[in-house]
Amino acid sequence: EGIKRTLKPGGMLMLHGYRPEQITYGTGGPPHAENMYTEEMLREGFCDMRILHLAAYDCEIEEGKGHAGMSALIDLVAVKR
Repeated sequence: EGIKRTLKPGGMLMLHGYRPEQITYGTGGPPHAENMYTEEMLREGFCDMRILHLAAYDCEIEEGKGHAGMSALIDLVAVKR
């Protein structure tokens, strides 16, 4: 709700995060699944916005020592109505 409050109508949200499956990879991200995103969670949480892109995927990342290797990622791009 805080994210939505900060956006003006027409404002764009771009979110890039980890999915719970990341725990099995062990290549960075939060240590607890409840601190990660699922497609269902994002679809429900931002249902009042126009979702332009929502994708869950696995990808190799190289973002330094703490975030390197195969990762379970999720992206959301949405616009506040």
